[in-house]
Amino acid sequence: MKTWTTSGNLKIIHVNGIFFRSYLISNGDKFILVDSGRKYAWRSLRHKLERAGVNNENLAALILTHTHFDHAENAAAIKETFGARMIVHESEAGYLEKGDSPLPAGTFFFTKWLMKACRKKAQPMFRYKPVSCDIKVSERHDLNPLGFNAYILHTPGHTKGSISIIIDNEIAFTGDNMVGVFKGSIFPPFGDDLPGI
Repeated sequence: MKTWTTSGNLKIIHVNGIFFRSYLISNGDKFILVDSGRKYAWRSLRHKLERAGVNNENLAALILTHTHFDHAENAAAIKETFGARMIVHESEAGYLEKGDSPLPAGTFFFTKWLMKACRKKAQPMFRYKPVSCDIKVSERHDLNPLGFNAYILHTPGHTKGSISIIIDNEIAFTGDNMVGVFKGSIFPPFGDDLPGI
């Protein structure tokens, strides 16, 4: 597992995913998980979390950068297994609680065509186990009460409720708001809250 350490001594561990990513933040005593990944990767994710020292007493929260299936499919399993509090933007809490977040629109020719052709038919295949939200954030949410020098910032773009996590003012987890599909670009191929979409 690849790890980084901030100047404030918070440890960040990449725990899962190539096309989707889950990260674990540790302050030495507690953990926060960012995004839960796909259901098929649950066993691997659970094994890596336990290997990192996560248990049902020290996982303070699961923060979802947004509620699309590839970020939230394991959210219910995380809550059931580790008792983590679910943190999501208030505009997406209902999706999490239904286990059904709308698939995003495309942002360039091919992905616009693809989503227009199959979005409605494909939607049922990407439902996931619903889970209740414990903390709904709006524009900014401080994580210092959980023991982390970090905060959540509302950063709409990929979805209306997309959020980013800023850690020690050094590292930002942006979910799918910044995705490098084309060389030299970080514009996401899918998005619902972008100009002209």
